[in-house]
Amino acid sequence: MKNTFGSSVALTIFGESHGAAIGCILDGLAAGIPVNEDFIASQMALRKSVGDISTPRKEADAVKIVSGVFNGTTTGTPITFIIENQDTRSRDYGELAYKARPGHADFTAQMKYHGFQDFRGGGHFSGRITAGIVAAGAVAISALNSKGIKIGTHILACGGIRDRFFGNINDDIDKLTGLAFAVLDDSCKDRMTDAILAAKSAGDSVGGILETAVCGFPAGVGEPWFDTLEGVLSHALFSIPAVKGVEFGAGFAAAELRGSQNNDPFRSEEGRTVTSTNNCGGILGGISDGMPIVFRCAVKPTPSIYIEQQTINMNTGENTSLQINGRHDPAIVHRARVVADSITALVLCDQLALRFGTDWLAQYNK
Repeated sequence: MKNTFGSSVALTIFGESHGAAIGCILDGLAAGIPVNEDFIASQMALRKSVGDISTPRKEADAVKIVSGVFNGTTTGTPITFIIENQDTRSRDYGELAYKARPGHADFTAQMKYHGFQDFRGGGHFSGRITAGIVAAGAVAISALNSKGIKIGTHILACGGIRDRFFGNINDDIDKLTGLAFAVLDDSCKDRMTDAILAAKSAGDSVGGILETAVCGFPAGVGEPWFDTLEGVLSHALFSIPAVKGVEFGAGFAAAELRGSQNNDPFRSEEGRTVTSTNNCGGILGGISDGMPIVFRCAVKPTPSIYIEQQTINMNTGENTSLQINGRHDPAIVHRARVVADSITALVLCDQLALRFGTDWLAQYNK
């Protein structure tokens, strides 16, 4: 099982949805980076279930840091984050030991782990595991912020409702900071919420699109072939449960343009090289060009729905039906937003450490 990502700054995740605890280990981060536990808690709150548009499962998500931090700063050794699971209800998953839920990893897990996997709540495949990623990501975000690098994600689309694209990225990221339901156009919030609730009342679910922007990231980071900056980011982003597509800059829309429309003209501005447009999404030849990094993630509808579905009995191979019970999200795009921020921050810390050295992110290296 491959549960570690990163070359210089590496993250290892562990745990199952209904196990005693989940968490992660963040290794390779420079010593001397401040760790603000209040900021970690605020980031964790953005991932929590809230109101009728989320699962009724309520977890405290109190983060215990048991290594790698001393007197409020990183020590340079592995940081271990532990989050206890407290609000589990495993009885809801009894028949899932042999019935494969459509849209879930039950069948593929059975094929790989031969029935020894923990199936309760999705086990190790559950979105619950992302809580540890958010805890570690909060430390990475703080490290990047100290270098003038900011990350923001908003819900570009959900339930057929679309938010506006990023405009003034620096100001837009500031606007998104701390928002529980992250949209740039305030009028979209209620309409998206209504769409989620409509799906919920029908026993169904909806998906959405997240748009992420990074400003302040230096030029010259990344590799030209198999470890392109887009490639490494995409690799990590596709690890977020429910992400089924990633595009950078103009993305698939670039296929409909001519070169004269898609190319980003260069110019000098106050001694700095910039581009007039940003169709490349801040990355050229796999390497950052100093413009904002912009990408979008497609998030599929939550696969746990209350409508009866056709499936198979994995023990007998017979066709059967399945009625999912338990507590589930009618949409997860609003909760996945902070996970996208966190994964992005962790990847960028790793890439910066590879390019400039581990200590580049440290407070004393200014």
